[in-house]
Amino acid sequence: MARRPRPKAVTLTDEAATRMQEIMAAAEDNFIGVRIGVKNGGCAGMEYTMDYAEAAQPLEEVVEDNGVTIFIDPKAILFLLGTEIDYVVEKLSSRFVFNNPNQTDACGCGESVTIVPARQQSVEA
Repeated sequence: MARRPRPKAVTLTDEAATRMQEIMAAAEDNFIGVRIGVKNGGCAGMEYTMDYAEAAQPLEEVVEDNGVTIFIDPKAILFLLGTEIDYVVEKLSSRFVFNNPNQTDACGCGESVTIVPARQQSVEA
């Protein structure tokens, strides 16, 4: 019996993928993708992290979406399941935005968030 495809842990909008590709193409080093995660910090408790990825790290979740390779820190995977990353251009700023269904709150300045781990869903055989 064939297994159904596993849903992607994180997805990118077309705008986010295009901007990530532009940034990586302009980088001085040859990076293989983008590493995302979360860390403790800010007034709401957690902050999203993004960085260049030079190589895969042990136990990372690897997602290919819209032509970009995304490496997800294994400690962050339950906090990021179902997240869509967008790139927003406004009148005076531009930034990546994490549309995360696990996010329950954010601080007023938008720099930190409160995130609860995704619940494990039972899968019927």
